[in-house]
Amino acid sequence: MLLPRFFDNLNQFFSPSKVLVIYGPRQVGKTTLLKNFLKKIDLRYKLVSGDDLSVQEVFSSQTLSKISEFCSGYQLLAIDEAQKIKNIGHSLKLIVDNLSPLQIIVTGSSSFDLSGQIGEPLTGRKITLILYPISQIELKMVYNPYELKKNSLSI
Repeated sequence: MLLPRFFDNLNQFFSPSKVLVIYGPRQVGKTTLLKNFLKKIDLRYKLVSGDDLSVQEVFSSQTLSKISEFCSGYQLLAIDEAQKIKNIGHSLKLIVDNLSPLQIIVTGSSSFDLSGQIGEPLTGRKITLILYPISQIELKMVYNPYELKKNSLSI
């Protein structure tokens, strides 16, 4: 069963000239949240993974012409596992400063790695969301409080 997430509607977090950054521990649903959101939008988007060596090569180059060509024709760029790309913060800054109105979403499971890479370069250019494991608010959207108490284990 796919539970609705508190951040299901990522549209509300988009802002002109800002990168939407989604942090969270492993296996909390960052990629699922991103893919489900992309299915619902009408924008032309490109979803890539920081695990892909060709993606790493483009963005770690910090070359505006390479990055521009890579993003050409899209309204939204989504990078999953962005922390795996060396110097991703500087590349995202290049995009924000030079390729507007391209919207950008990046996810990262290793928030210390990703925040270290994008912190200073994206100062004033990012909106950060932290996705935690399922919360009580999210459970309450599917189950009523009585069902949660009735089905819980007592010790």
